[in-house]
Amino acid sequence: MNPHDWYVENRAAFVARALEPDEERTFREHLPRCEECLREVSRLERELGWLGMGATPVAPRPGLTRRLTAAVLDRPRRWQVVLPSVLAAAALLLAVGLGWQGQRDRRALETALAAREHRLMALADTLSVLREAQAVTQANISMDRYRGGLVIFRDAVSHRWCVVVHGLPPAPAGNVYQFWFITTTGMVRSVEVDANSTHPAIMTVGMPGESAPVMGAALTVEPAVNRSSEPQGMQLAHVMF
Repeated sequence: MNPHDWYVENRAAFVARALEPDEERTFREHLPRCEECLREVSRLERELGWLGMGATPVAPRPGLTRRLTAAVLDRPRRWQVVLPSVLAAAALLLAVGLGWQGQRDRRALETALAAREHRLMALADTLSVLREAQAVTQANISMDRYRGGLVIFRDAVSHRWCVVVHGLPPAPAGNVYQFWFITTTGMVRSVEVDANSTHPAIMTVGMPGESAPVMGAALTVEPAVNRSSEPQGMQLAHVMF
C-alpha cells in the first residue's frame, strides 16, 4: 500500500465529513496537489447535490447511496478479518510487553481499543441504514444567519432512520436541539442533536416503542432542564410523510 492509497480509500469519507479533524485537514491540504483526488471529490460532491432541501419524501436515486458508502461499507468486512488479529496482538502486548507501564496505562490502552471498536461498529451500522433506505425526507432549516437542513433516510425493513442535521451552530446556552417523532397520537421525544456548523450531526434511531404509527418528524430548540413529553420551544423543522 503506497501513501496515496489512504487518500483514495477516504474520498467518500471526506465528502461525507466522516474523517477525524486532523485527518480531514490532511486530506484538504492534499487536494490542491492531486488532480485525481480533486476530480473524484468534486464528482462525489456533485452527486450529493441532488439532495435538495425540500420537505417532500423522495426515493434515493438508484445506486447513489451504494456508491457513496461502498468504500466505507467494504471496510467492516475487512475489519471482521483484520480486527480480531489486531485485538489479539494488542492483548498480547498488554500481557507481556507493556507490564512495565503499570495497570493504569494498561487500562487506558484497553479503553482506547474498546472505544475504537465501538466506533467502527457504530459507523458500519449507520451506513447500513443509509444503504438500505427506501425513502429520503428533507427540510430546510434557518436559524439567525445560519442555513442548514434536516435529512432523514428511512429503512422500512429494519424500522430505523439515519437522521442528519447540518449547517446549524451549537445550541444556544441553556438549550438543546431535540428530535421528535410525530405519531397519530402526538409527539414522541427522541434523541438530542449535538449540532456543529462545521460537521453534520448523524444519528441512527429506531422507531418509538408505541403502537401509534409514525407520520413525520420535527426538530425543536428545547430548554436543557425541561424534559417535557411535548415540545415547548421554537420549532426549526417539521416534515410529514
